[in-house]
Amino acid sequence: MKIKKGIYIIPSLLTTGNVFCGFYAIVAIVNNQFYHAAVAIIIAAIFDGLDGRISRMTDSSSDFGLEYDSLADLISFGIAPALLTYVWVLKPFGRIGWMAAFLFVICGVLRLARYNTKSPIIRDNYFRGLPIPAAAGVIASLVIMTKDILSIERTEPLIMVIIVYLLAFLMVSNIRYRSLKELELKKRKPFNILVFSILFIYIIATIPEIMIFLITVLYALSGPVEGIFFYRRRLKSATERKEQIGEEG
Repeated sequence: MKIKKGIYIIPSLLTTGNVFCGFYAIVAIVNNQFYHAAVAIIIAAIFDGLDGRISRMTDSSSDFGLEYDSLADLISFGIAPALLTYVWVLKPFGRIGWMAAFLFVICGVLRLARYNTKSPIIRDNYFRGLPIPAAAGVIASLVIMTKDILSIERTEPLIMVIIVYLLAFLMVSNIRYRSLKELELKKRKPFNILVFSILFIYIIATIPEIMIFLITVLYALSGPVEGIFFYRRRLKSATERKEQIGEEG
């Protein structure tokens, strides 16, 4: 796919919405409004998904859009969630706390840089490493669930440190994650798919605090789980081939 030059208004406006939500999240964090910051990060992820989807549907990808989107992701899904974890939980740890938050940021930056250097053909199939919006979504949804479901202001610091380190590792790992770009919404689908989609949206609208957290966590775990499954399947196939060769010999 050839990336065109120039600026496309609608995808750029959606990316601007992403930037606005990321900046608002930072302002909310400074004012100790952690719940509002987490919601803003989730909304930024929605804008990020929409601008990519629309640019692909309208064939409006460009060099400007790619760079603008990466900078927006750095603000909304790198700096904002890292600052959120630090001020929300990790601040009492001093240097250890802000270094953990910095690790999340630098791994997110490396993840974005690696993604931008891949060819468009490779990008369309799988993500290499956990996408930074998904990593930010885990943190934001944890803040929301902690407030709304568990009715506590902060989670355990040790749990937060473990989550941050795991997310940082997954972002820079070589673990493959399925890309939602594979979904072809323009093609005809079975009626059952429509029913399932409506039911899924209904459940999310009914208990969004739990569902958003589950979706982000399950996606973060899907890469390692799928990797282990395919590794075991390849190992089994290799063993069967060796046994077959041995029988033939």
